[in-house]
Amino acid sequence: MHRHETGSTERVWATGWTAFAGVMMIFGGAMAIFEGIAAIAEDDVFVTTRNYTYSFDLTSWGWIHMLLGVLVVLAGIAVFSGLMWARVVGIALAGLSMIANFMWLPYSPVWASVLIAVDAFVIWALCVGTSRESSTTG
Repeated sequence: MHRHETGSTERVWATGWTAFAGVMMIFGGAMAIFEGIAAIAEDDVFVTTRNYTYSFDLTSWGWIHMLLGVLVVLAGIAVFSGLMWARVVGIALAGLSMIANFMWLPYSPVWASVLIAVDAFVIWALCVGTSRESSTTG
């Protein structure tokens, strides 16, 4: 973490991988919000197989993605503070987002795959950011 001192107060700012994780969390959260809106707007998906037609109502999945997206965006903003609790919350929410998108794969495989990759990069950046930044600035 980059520490900037002004007088007697000390402010902590996110740098490097932490800033990357924050930007990616905001991007991934916004994409999850759009994913939720799309699921709520078009909540009936019909899967036709040889002898059966399955109908799925995706409204609840849409609300889950929207809520998780909002939380990820807020956590992404908090990550810019550089505080440890923001990193821990970011890792937890990125993990939950990854699981939700894995469950979403049958409905939108490309979109879900991109968000799984974004969440994996976020978790990686939040986990290794501290050790790399402390070794280069300390």
